Amino acid sequence: SRTEKVPMKQSPIFTRTYDLLRWLIPATIKFPREQRFVLAEAVQRTALAWQEQLIEAAYSPTPHARLREADVTLTKLRTYLRLCNDLGLLSSGQYAHVSRLVDELGRLLGGWLESTKEKARP
Repeated sequence: SRTEKVPMKQSPIFTRTYDLLRWLIPATIKFPREQRFVLAEAVQRTALAWQEQLIEAAYSPTPHARLREADVTLTKLRTYLRLCNDLGLLSSGQYAHVSRLVDELGRLLGGWLESTKEKARP
């Protein structure tokens, strides 16, 4: 059987991303109907794209470029979540919780990016 290149189940960035998705999808499904097809969908799509980019980076022999893309995607997610908060779609407690999760993911991504920097140089 094929073994995973990176132990994704044990890696903190993958477990915390999964935690984010498990929390975020049900929270956005509860948005008012007129926002479910705009912001909820954008938040969900962006969070899922983030997870996909991490998985692609984990399997890439040169993950740095994919991780830089993931960094941009995480910035988009932060922006959408801030907008959700400003529009009253998330409570202050929900926003504080998701902001902590996203900040932690940003730190984990920063560490991974730093560890790939030397390998990305010509």
